[in-house]
Amino acid sequence: MKLNRIGNSEIRVSEISLGCWTMGGLNWVNGTPNGWANVDEDEVVRAIKAAIDAGVNHFDNADVYGNGKAERMLARAFRKLGLRSTDYVVSTKVGHFPGTAEHAYEPAHIRHQCEQSLINLQRDYIDIYYLHHGNFGENDRYLEGAAETLDALVAEGKIRVKGQSAYSAADFAKTIPVVRPEVLQSWSHAMDPQFILPDSPVGKLMAEHNLSFVAFSPLNQGLLLDKFDPENPPTFDEGDHRRNAKKFTRESLLEVRAKMARIKERFGGETETLAGVALRYVLAHPHVACVIPGFRNEKQVACNLSAAGYDLSAEDVRFIAAVFAA
Repeated sequence: MKLNRIGNSEIRVSEISLGCWTMGGLNWVNGTPNGWANVDEDEVVRAIKAAIDAGVNHFDNADVYGNGKAERMLARAFRKLGLRSTDYVVSTKVGHFPGTAEHAYEPAHIRHQCEQSLINLQRDYIDIYYLHHGNFGENDRYLEGAAETLDALVAEGKIRVKGQSAYSAADFAKTIPVVRPEVLQSWSHAMDPQFILPDSPVGKLMAEHNLSFVAFSPLNQGLLLDKFDPENPPTFDEGDHRRNAKKFTRESLLEVRAKMARIKERFGGETETLAGVALRYVLAHPHVACVIPGFRNEKQVACNLSAAGYDLSAEDVRFIAAVFAA
C-alpha cells in the first residue's frame, strides 16, 4: 500500500489508515453524547490484524474516544497480536475531554492528557498529537499556551509531530501560524470536500505551508455506501452522537439516495466498489496523506481496503464532484 509523507516530517502513513473513534463505544462528555454503538473487542482485534496484514500502518485515536477506552483497546490489540505499537504510526488528540480543567486547552491539562494517553497507549511517545478543535476560549486566550505546550512536548520527545484538527476554515487560518502543525485533520468526503479543494482557503494554506491532510469520515458515516433505507431510517442508542442527526432523517436519506443512484449507474452498486469510489475521491486531492475510515469488524476493514486497488480518472473525480454539488 502506498505510504505518504506527513508534511516535512519523516513520518509516512498508509494512504488508507484507520480511525479508532468507534472503539470508544457509547460515551458522553459533560452530558453530551459523543460515542458510537459499542464494539466487540475480539472483532476489533481481528480487524486490526487484517488491516496490518494488508499494509495499514497508521491508527488515529483521541483521548475523548470512550474517554480513554479506545486508546487502551488499541494498546491491548497490539499486545494480543504480539506486535510492537512503535512499529506503527499512532496518533491521538487532546481538546474535547476537559476533565476538571476550566478549558481542555489549559497547558497543565494538555500535559496531563498527553501523559495519560502515553499510559493508555503503552508508549513512550506519540507519533502525531493533535489539538482536536479550534475553540481556544474567549478571545482565543488559550491558543498561545497550547501551542507553547506542544512545542515543549516535542522538545521533550513526548510527541514527534504536531497536528491541528478543526471544523472551519477560519479556525485553521487562525491556528496554523501559531501552532505551526505539519498536518491538518477534519472531515472530507464527496458530499463536502471544502477543506481539500486546491482553490479553497484551507487548500491554499496547505500549499503555502506544505501541510498534509488526514481525512476523517470519508464515507460520511456510511451514507456514501447507500446503506440506509429512507423508509426505515436508522435509530441509535443514547450515547451515540448520531442519535437525532439530521443526515439520518427520511428527507435527507431520500436526497442521498437520488444522488447515489447516479454514482451506482456509473461505477456499480457493490459496497466494496462504492467504498473504493468514495475513498479514492478524497485521496485524489493534493495534500491528502490518508483517509481514516472507522471500523467495527474485519468485514468493514476489508471493504475500506478495497480502495487500495481502485482507480479513478480525472473525469471520474469531476463527475463525482458534480453529482454532489447539484
